[in-house]
Amino acid sequence: MSGKTFAEKILGAPAGSIVFRQPDLVLTHDNTASISKTFEKMGGTKVAFPERLLVVLDHNAPPTTSKLANDYQSIRNLVREQNIMRFHDAGEGICHELSALHTRPGMIVTGSDSHTCTAGAFNALAAGIDRTEAAGLWKKGETWFRVPESLKIVLKGKLREGVAAKDLALWIIGMLGADGANYLSVEFHGDGVKSLCIADRMTLANMASEMGAKNAVFPPDKVLADYYGKESLAGVWADENATYTRTIEIDLSEIFPVVAAPHQVDNVHPVSEYEGTEIQQALIGTCTNGRMEDLRAAAGILNGKQIKPGVQLLIIPASRKVYLQAVEEGLVSIFLKAGANILSSSCGPCLGTGQGIPADGTTVVSTANRNFKGRMGNPNASIFLASPAVTAASALAGYITDPSSLSKGKKFPFPAIRQNTYTIPPGENRKTGNVWNYADIDHLNTDQMFAGNLTYTILSSDADAIRPHLFKGFDENFANKVEPGDIILAGENFGCGSSREHPAVGLAHAGIKAVIVKSVNRIFYRSCINQGLLLLVHPGLVNAYKPGDVVTIHPEKGEILLNDTVFTFPPLPETLMDIVRHKGLVAYYKSH
Repeated sequence: MSGKTFAEKILGAPAGSIVFRQPDLVLTHDNTASISKTFEKMGGTKVAFPERLLVVLDHNAPPTTSKLANDYQSIRNLVREQNIMRFHDAGEGICHELSALHTRPGMIVTGSDSHTCTAGAFNALAAGIDRTEAAGLWKKGETWFRVPESLKIVLKGKLREGVAAKDLALWIIGMLGADGANYLSVEFHGDGVKSLCIADRMTLANMASEMGAKNAVFPPDKVLADYYGKESLAGVWADENATYTRTIEIDLSEIFPVVAAPHQVDNVHPVSEYEGTEIQQALIGTCTNGRMEDLRAAAGILNGKQIKPGVQLLIIPASRKVYLQAVEEGLVSIFLKAGANILSSSCGPCLGTGQGIPADGTTVVSTANRNFKGRMGNPNASIFLASPAVTAASALAGYITDPSSLSKGKKFPFPAIRQNTYTIPPGENRKTGNVWNYADIDHLNTDQMFAGNLTYTILSSDADAIRPHLFKGFDENFANKVEPGDIILAGENFGCGSSREHPAVGLAHAGIKAVIVKSVNRIFYRSCINQGLLLLVHPGLVNAYKPGDVVTIHPEKGEILLNDTVFTFPPLPETLMDIVRHKGLVAYYKSH
């Protein structure tokens, strides 16, 4: 009899099962304003378990418009009215950094943000959910989980000096691809784990969402025990004879500095391949790399030097505590003397909703976690992802460079993903009958479906306001021509990227009958189900479709007719089918 993985143990069921569980911690941030409106639509008045809620104002901190300022004030009022004790106001820090203050080994942590998985560094099952699901948790205190299959990554050896955890994270993503761990629980094992500090582990767990993973988790070992000031920790860990979908071994001593080139996180190359690429902007910080260890690495490069004229260097400490410590250690002085701009702890520059939006034609090197086209607020800019050291050195030189020289002459040992970010030409019609055919397009991300810089301008609870912006920048015809009963066909890893639920809300509101894809990002799948939008994974049908074919769906029978040919699929579990029948979680929870 095989043992159990971490996920199977903590969720108490075999992989593939659908279970309902009560999370120990429910994280929301600026989207709390939208969540509260959805909560009201569900008939909610009093939060079921306010002691489990963690609210952080961080994505647009400090607010950049009066509307956002009003949203912040409404959230403060809500926190007071609902007696929510775990609250961090604007400027205290980025939510994933602050979640560390509240997370403990063995917890189940959910959050209305795709990078909630960061908390897996603390031996918790931490996974992103959407806003509607968060509202449901406010009302009922529980939500559904599909128990994930698991990927085992065995780390050996130790990273060389000049190589960062960010390099390792990008290395793994480049190895697996943006959907290589889709819906999997990623477990880190091996002696190499001992050499990774908590900041390293947070970076690796954070980036798990960029390979499609549900979560990433580290063992409750001595490193974690020392972090909590304890001799040992109980926590939860996998059995030695647990069953995994795949096991990967990585020798940390073989890793060298890498970058993710535009416009995909899995487009990974040695830094040396882009040596000399001119940059105009650099960003050090975000939830991925804004901790003291990251700032020290950057300061070590910048100390006593000046950034290249014409380059803007933005530094964002992950929290006020980190900011203060950086002041006390003299790092802030180093940054300012080097010519950097230090911003308040916020997600704004990463998301493109605050300061630091790049100009047209700008090349940015960033320590953030995504480099999608338009990610920082301008689709006419290009973003490279790199470690703090590479980013700092590049800001000094004015071009991408590896200060360690460890990548010189190296080749990335896995085929680099060169997935294009596709835009439908204005005159091209992708709709035949009631079918929108995007079967040839993989990795269609949520920023392409609904622009990230509109995330807090238009609330996810306002479906009417979302609809005109659907697929803008990807297919300009879609919002104008979509009709109730339409079907969407698409390629691999559909809906990757942010946990932003706006696309699913908008598509459901537009009356889309079903979305049929070759594969789907797990958070987007959840969002579709939670909005009552039928999403089916069937690569055979997508590949077989030709424009003009008639697609007829019988979800209860598990059948799709392509003209007269029958394609079968496993029907949804009854609990999920019930949510779809109710047209989403709002009506479902209102009636339950």
